[in-house]
Amino acid sequence: MIWRLVVLVGVCVLFLGAESRTSRGGKTVSLRRTQHDDSQGQVSSRLRRDTSGSSSPTHGPPFTSCRLPLTSAEHKVLDDNTHETGFNGDDGSHVILTWVGDETGVILVLSTISVPLDSFLEGGSSRLYRSTDYGKSFNDISHRINHTFIREEFGVSVGPGNTVILTADTPVLNNPGGIIFTSTDAGATFKFIQLPFHLVQPITYNFLNPDYLVALSIDGSLWLSLDFGAMWTKVHDGVHSFSWGAGINLFFSCIRGDTEETDERGDLLLKRTKDLGKTFATIHEDIYSFGYIGAFLFFSVMEEPRSPRVMYFSSDQGDTFSRALLPSASTEQFYSILDGDEDMLFMHVDNPGDTYFGTMYTSDDRGILFSKSLERHLFDGQRKSDFTNITSLRGVYLTNKLDVDGRIRSVISFNRGGTWRPLNKPENVDCGDQVKNCNLHIHGEHSRNNRIVPMLALSEPSAIGLVIAHGTVGDSLSSSQHPDVFVSSDGGYNWRGTLRGPHHYSILDSGGLIVAVEAQFEGQVKTIKFSTDEGQCWKSYNFTEQPFFFAGLSSEPGTKALSVSVWGFRPEEDGQPMWVAVTIDFQSLVTRKCNDQDYEEWLAHSIQGDDSERKGCVLGAKEIYRRLKKPSVCRNGRGFTVSKKRSPCSCTREDYLCDYGYYRHVNTSECLRQPSAPNKTLEICLEGEEDELLTAGYRKVPSDRCEGGFNPQLAVQTVIRPCGAKPSPGPPRKSTSSVTHFDTPREKLVLILVCAGAAVIVLIAIVSAVIAVRRVVYRNRLPEYRFSNLRMHDEDNYITVDHESGTSSNGTSCHPDSDDELIECHT
Repeated sequence: MIWRLVVLVGVCVLFLGAESRTSRGGKTVSLRRTQHDDSQGQVSSRLRRDTSGSSSPTHGPPFTSCRLPLTSAEHKVLDDNTHETGFNGDDGSHVILTWVGDETGVILVLSTISVPLDSFLEGGSSRLYRSTDYGKSFNDISHRINHTFIREEFGVSVGPGNTVILTADTPVLNNPGGIIFTSTDAGATFKFIQLPFHLVQPITYNFLNPDYLVALSIDGSLWLSLDFGAMWTKVHDGVHSFSWGAGINLFFSCIRGDTEETDERGDLLLKRTKDLGKTFATIHEDIYSFGYIGAFLFFSVMEEPRSPRVMYFSSDQGDTFSRALLPSASTEQFYSILDGDEDMLFMHVDNPGDTYFGTMYTSDDRGILFSKSLERHLFDGQRKSDFTNITSLRGVYLTNKLDVDGRIRSVISFNRGGTWRPLNKPENVDCGDQVKNCNLHIHGEHSRNNRIVPMLALSEPSAIGLVIAHGTVGDSLSSSQHPDVFVSSDGGYNWRGTLRGPHHYSILDSGGLIVAVEAQFEGQVKTIKFSTDEGQCWKSYNFTEQPFFFAGLSSEPGTKALSVSVWGFRPEEDGQPMWVAVTIDFQSLVTRKCNDQDYEEWLAHSIQGDDSERKGCVLGAKEIYRRLKKPSVCRNGRGFTVSKKRSPCSCTREDYLCDYGYYRHVNTSECLRQPSAPNKTLEICLEGEEDELLTAGYRKVPSDRCEGGFNPQLAVQTVIRPCGAKPSPGPPRKSTSSVTHFDTPREKLVLILVCAGAAVIVLIAIVSAVIAVRRVVYRNRLPEYRFSNLRMHDEDNYITVDHESGTSSNGTSCHPDSDDELIECHT
């Protein structure tokens, strides 16, 4: 996928955010000149801000940071290894930069200018440049694509390996199909392909086989290619959206066969093909939207016309599925999948009304039972969430909440949403006596969207523990203060102020080098700052004699390189812009290869002063990493791999969630039955059947690796009886309980006798007790959903727990764009 920076044609760039998103095989940054907007953009007026009586942003509490001068020898070395390339102004107003392949050194730059031909058509010209030396020099290779005009929107797509697809911008009226150029050698050569259809969105690669491509045409037809675009076959008509699943499973939503020319959401079919379009199976009817993330297929269903939508999940590619135990939401609300993997999902459920917050839930490993993780989770009216996965340390997530006093405050979780706490005050910042609660608060997507900061928090899996983020220090997140740059070296436990004011930053050499360029509101840039000790000390280097308006900071995907490119443009005397790329190779400066003495062993999640046996235990395991010492000035190199030792911890109650119908006692951490649950037998109505579940009240946290210790003896059996609730129309539903279902008491008894052995009397007694309980529920209505709460407080009881079960009876929707494209949900 591609991260883009879109800028409108205008006078100058004064404040731009450079986005970079690593994809399978490349990184793309889209650049365009923009007219300056004098307003920075403020936090939504509906969200109360801490203005501190100031009409313009001010600096927050002072902090000291280390600045070191650049020696003359260092300056000369960098001068000799800094390369500037200009792209003539007549090339156009839009530039796309794309890294191709892994460690290839190949960058493609597409420069385009669009010219309206009439009210319906556009034309223009393109030039394609290629670098094979990490941006130090470029060659014009436009002739390899016959000087064809490549479209600005999804014109460049980089796939796995060294594959590239360029999409030509061809008029629909005069051409039977579009044109693409494909390359399997990182742009060294291109193949011309005439498509039998016109694309409506980018071509999608299969996760495992780059030769398998799927595309959607403007008339709603789904097309498939098995030879990297050379030949295409139409596989289905009337398709609304699609997504690859695991392997070659392909999911798509489409209109019903008997529906003519309709795009009625909520009346779609969800289908799957497991054999690349040869056969199809209908998973569910009445689909409004669907998506796939981690190992979960999820879809929202409108079970009655114009009724609220409900969510279903499947963890086995749609073979079986169940309705998620989540609160419903009205049509004005939405769901959002914040993050997910093979073990669990983070789900945001919007609160009713224009509240700009909702509740965050975490799922079990089936995507059915959800536990409340964080209340008042910030989610603004533009469907922007500040939820961030800190990828440099397992289990760490960062987000913002809108408190009851109307202020935005940052919280962090070190155990995948189990508990949340405020961020510690940075060690080199003193808020003063006038601030009652002095904490660090991090600017997220909400602030970036309002141009308060140019970049979001940055972390990389290869840079263990390293986090770089914009923030303010005080009682709450403030837009009345200039955001500063803060760095954590231990995954977010401790922070320090490192750079004053907003910056663009990047991680190089697996964390061995950080680079930053100051975000200029008014003016041009010529200086880059760099640090070899995770932001403790910085040096500055003037990389050009002629400053230019900044548009992007780009480095090779994977953070293993030691070179970075600064992009921008200079206005020329003739009024045409000159696009500029300056590539700085820091490998010439950091020449020594790291040795064993440069590394140290570091226990992750270890809190200073904690000498207990469970020190460092998070999600049931301790992890000791081998990482670079801060004083070491050396290269990790391209061969660097993260090394760690993992050992399991003994299980405690903290390694378990409170199961459905239970809540966590705030003081004892024990899971207690909710008052509404008369005994340990809980009933839920799923798939038109009534599941009667046995549980001791605990369920192990997904991804938890603890062994021994506390054992709550979880339930071992599920009893199925016909459900009184009327099932929704559609194909036959399939049960998804994680244990085998039996239809008669005789079959249950046989299983007990065979499997339980000496414990048969006890198990028969349990089953008999279960069957003897005759509670009449769910006979004429859908189930009332109850939710167990995670323990949501830190040592200072920052967040209290709600002992009452949460219930809801209205409908559902799903983010983003109110369920429009679930596949895009924060993946």
